[in-house]
This record gives sequence, structure tokens and C-alpha cells, in this order.
Amino acid sequence: MRELFESTVERLLADICTPEAVLASEGGQWPAALWAAVEDSGFALAAAPESSGGAGASWDDLFPVLLACGRHCAPLPLPEAILCNWLLGCAGLEAVGGPLSVAFDARLTWTDGKLSGRLSGVPWGRHVAHVVALVGDSVVLLATASASAVNAGQNIAGESRDDMSFSDVAPIASAARPASLSADVVLQGGALLRAAQTAGALQAVLAMCTQHATERVQFGKPIGSFQAIGHQIAVLAEQVALATVTAEAACAEFAPLRIASAKVCSAEAAGIAAGIAHAVHGAMGFTHEHRLHLSTRRLWAWRSEFGSASEWSQRIGRLACVGGAAKFWPAITAGEFK
Repeated sequence: MRELFESTVERLLADICTPEAVLASEGGQWPAALWAAVEDSGFALAAAPESSGGAGASWDDLFPVLLACGRHCAPLPLPEAILCNWLLGCAGLEAVGGPLSVAFDARLTWTDGKLSGRLSGVPWGRHVAHVVALVGDSVVLLATASASAVNAGQNIAGESRDDMSFSDVAPIASAARPASLSADVVLQGGALLRAAQTAGALQAVLAMCTQHATERVQFGKPIGSFQAIGHQIAVLAEQVALATVTAEAACAEFAPLRIASAKVCSAEAAGIAAGIAHAVHGAMGFTHEHRLHLSTRRLWAWRSEFGSASEWSQRIGRLACVGGAAKFWPAITAGEFK
């Protein structure tokens, strides 16, 4: 299944996620045709159980999809929709088609079976039809049309990050969070998405730097042949490999230590890679016309979403302390504290 997903999503996004489409989205235009093409592919429902119309795909199967979304700067909530339908499926709820997003910062309260409060920083909130959130020990599905107010916002990449208010709204569906999912499953899932997307964007940045260093000629030879430039690109390649491997390991097993490690590695790589990429490209890379900024601005934005590197580093530290010295090395080799 993974190989099929990889080949299909790469062809799809390579054709439709053009720089022009990405820039139009940053200007506030919802890419309806792009979303229709993605929805027809079935990727948004892929993680849902087969009984709900999904494919029952694992996170390992879907890793290439998340990677491709980052590599092509996909201007739509496909990763969020995948996470939402996975959450709904885990809670025994039906999968939902159409534009769908997830709320990490959900400050909602129950009153007589209805919800009131605020969702902050919802990715693509103003454009989606439904949003999934964790309220107490319940997984809830809300219609964005029932929001009493939507305050539009953006991250540094120009992607929609909106605040939504609700007042005495009955959810479309709700169910108890299964015991197999932790209370911060939305945070963990979001961190996994951003780690994989960041790895994809890093791959795109490396490809652009390698091409530029090969084609750009100074003093009669390609700049990549100069030791300083070659060294920078080698460091960049190391960071890309590290971020990709840790994100893939987290998708292979949805576990706290793996997700935390992937988020830390991807966030640190994002800062290093963006600096190297713009140094290699020189003044050309800072222009709006060059597509490098589409990827580097997303690196800067995604590294702090669903928890910063310092926050996830603290989580790793706490996990290590709770496990104690005797469990430290076994946890490193096993990839998880037991």
C-alpha cells in the first residue's frame, strides 16, 4: 500500500501544487480544484477504517503522503484531514469527507450536551467544513458553520491559522476517547504531521541547493566545487537525512519518544537548513520570485507548531527521568520508554 500511495501522491501533487497555486493560497484563495483532486484520490480518508469508507492505512503507509505534502508545499489541510479521520476511526465514529481540520488548542466546555468556548489556531479553519477536537475525554466533531465568530490569522508561511468561537453548539458527533489514546493525542498527532512535512520541505530545499550549486558558475566553475559551499551542502544533507529518518521512525510506531525525537530533530534541522539554503543561493534566494522562500518560510512556521523544539526536548527529559538510569539505554535502543 505504501508504494502505491507514494507513486500516486507524487504524481498528483507535482502536477497541481505549482508555485503559482501556493502563492494564490497565501493570498487567501482556497484551492478548490486542488482539494477536489486530492479528495478524489481518497487520501483524506485513507487512515479511517475500511468499515467507515477508508483504507485502514497505517501511519507508516501514509508517511510518503505527509512527506510529499511538505515537499510540494501543499496549500491545503490534507495532513490534518488524515489525522482527523484517524482520530474519528479510533473513537468509533464515521469518517468525514470534504475539507477537515484539527484543533490542538481547544478551550471548550460541556453544558447540557452542548459546547461553548474557543478553538485557537485551527489550520485552514475558515476554509474547512468540519473540525475535530478533544474536549475532556471526548473526541468531538464540529461544523465550522456553527461557529459564532471566526478570526482569520496566518502563520509566517501565509497558511490559515484561525480562531473560532462557539456558543451552545451541539457537536455533529462525539465519542469517548479510547484508553489506547493518550490525553494529548492531538498534540502528538500534530507534531507527527509537522515533523514529516518538515522533512519533505527539507528535501525540497536540498534539491534546490544542489541544483543551484551545480548550475551557478563563479570564477569559471560551479560554486558547488568550492570547498565552503560543498561543506554547507553536506551539512544540509545530514540534517535532511536525520529529520527524514526520525519522522519515518515515528510513523512506523506512533509512540511518545519517537514523536518527540522527530519533532526536535525536524525543528532543529529547519533552522540550520534555512540558513544554509539562503547562504548558498545568495541574494537570488531572498527574492519573492524565487521559489526557495515557499519552503523555507514553511520550515520556520512548522518548527514551532504543535510544540517547539524546547518543549519536546523537555518531554524527552521527563520521560528519561521517570524511566530512571536503568531504563535509559534500553529505551534508546528500543525507541521507547516501557
